[in-house]
Amino acid sequence: MSKQVFWLVATIFFGTAVGAEAQQNTKIPRIGILLFISPAASSSSIAAFQKGLRDIGYEEGKTIAIEYLYAEGKTERLPDLAAELVRLKVDVIVSAGIQPSQAAKQATKTIPIVFAGVGDPVGWGLIDSLAHPGRNLTGFTNFSPELSGKRVELLKEAFPRLSRIAVFRDPSQPPQSFNETQRASKSLGLKVQSLEIRNAADIEQSFSAITRERADAIMTLPHSGINLHRKRIVEFAEKNRLPSTHADRLWVQAGGLMSYGPDNDDWWRRSAMYVDKILKGAKPGDLPVQQPTKFEFVINLKTAKQIGLTIPPNVLARADKVIR
Repeated sequence: MSKQVFWLVATIFFGTAVGAEAQQNTKIPRIGILLFISPAASSSSIAAFQKGLRDIGYEEGKTIAIEYLYAEGKTERLPDLAAELVRLKVDVIVSAGIQPSQAAKQATKTIPIVFAGVGDPVGWGLIDSLAHPGRNLTGFTNFSPELSGKRVELLKEAFPRLSRIAVFRDPSQPPQSFNETQRASKSLGLKVQSLEIRNAADIEQSFSAITRERADAIMTLPHSGINLHRKRIVEFAEKNRLPSTHADRLWVQAGGLMSYGPDNDDWWRRSAMYVDKILKGAKPGDLPVQQPTKFEFVINLKTAKQIGLTIPPNVLARADKVIR
């Protein structure tokens, strides 16, 4: 074999070996998503996040891998699920809501965490400040307590004869939303019936209390624990022909009458952008926490018809989305 042929064969062999080794060592980023609720209940949020990734060039299964872990409404499962994401050595954790975010924070101080839809992350001790989160966390907050007053106003505008509103709330949550609800209700001459929900047993007791006190409308304050009982609350409202108002359109899609609040899908899409920044080297503690920028007023006319109510044209005209 001539020297030229020998070196040609060696070059081809060496280049092929290096290429094969590089291919074997190629590692696509792995994202871990930690959710408190079920796959069905979070399908809209997950679809929005996936779209956000596609919009900036990622293809799941090819250029990025995603691990989905669901607590199915069981708080006690969250620490183990967060620890599982750490064992999987994901590059970024995306946590939905305060409880998953707290579990993720406890599980790791090094893996970046992007939280989505956490109310008052400073008050909960997740971050140092919205502008400079510090640590290994950043994300998107849905903390908008002033919107609770707006929901009361819309409800009263739609049904001027209302006199008593039953409010489902979690007493462990920061009080601002409930305080705003009370302030707005007082200014409109409405009495507030506070229903503290800590567990499933409290739901049935709250239904009895509503019937006993003769509340003529229902309002739910935003919290994942109350969201777990969405179906039961909506069915109770429909059965008793009570108008209801909520913080996001998932309640309206489930049969609630109206909602006003941040667009959940919007912050999930934007969360994908923060994941991208972190994968490209940004430190989560340097990325400011983002507040809601897109809000929506949604009305379910089908529900209104079922419970025998008419939405005034001036209120209906202000809706961003109408379910018929």
